[in-house]
Amino acid sequence: MTNKKITPKELHERLQSGEKVLLLDVRGEEKYNEFHIKESLNLPKNVIFQLEEKEDARLSLPKDQEIIVTCTTGNSASKCAAILNTHDYHVTVLDGGLTAWKAYMNLLED
Repeated sequence: MTNKKITPKELHERLQSGEKVLLLDVRGEEKYNEFHIKESLNLPKNVIFQLEEKEDARLSLPKDQEIIVTCTTGNSASKCAAILNTHDYHVTVLDGGLTAWKAYMNLLED
């Protein structure tokens, strides 16, 4: 099953419109602290990987809301989204990750 994707432009428009979006940044804390989309939550990917490994692993994420997963380029986010999908979360991946997000935001500033 392929993951649903959202472009940086679409995400930016949704955030600008005041839509309540749950952004999940799956990078390590150090990278998250260096740069992240200000509305995002940090949940390192190893926590999500535990869902696959441990029967009793639980995440306190809403199952009734779309979760947009992001990382540096989109690779880890895609893996995490696939795991979350199997646990009945509504997941979308930020296409191109934060690299694409930064490039898009730079275009807006020019």
